[in-house]
Amino acid sequence: MIGRQVIKSGRTWESKEQLLEFMEEHWDKEEYGDFSFGKPTMGSLAEYICLPATNRFMVIVYPKKDKVVLSVCDTPKGVISRGVQTIPHQGRIITSIIALADLGTYEKERRGPAEEILQAYTAHMKDILGVK
Repeated sequence: MIGRQVIKSGRTWESKEQLLEFMEEHWDKEEYGDFSFGKPTMGSLAEYICLPATNRFMVIVYPKKDKVVLSVCDTPKGVISRGVQTIPHQGRIITSIIALADLGTYEKERRGPAEEILQAYTAHMKDILGVK
């Protein structure tokens, strides 16, 4: 699992808003879906361009000097799902087994569908940036 892609864009980005404006002009919303701008979760410190991936994951996009970074991160539902897994189960073996099974599903979702969507978004971003 990679979980993060960095594209050398060939141009310098002054702000996230500048990248947002570029994406609004060039992003194929019909093929790759719409996106939003904001904090991915309530605990997030910064705002990002957010692309949907799965129920528990999204892809955030942000500029970093002359690069564009795409990274898989939790959705609010994903944060709750992971939070429940870290709560001690006080000896309840059935609850612990269910939580461990859900953790396996969580990781499979991150390494499978979420990663595949990240790769598709990265390919499209490279295309609209004119990067090979």
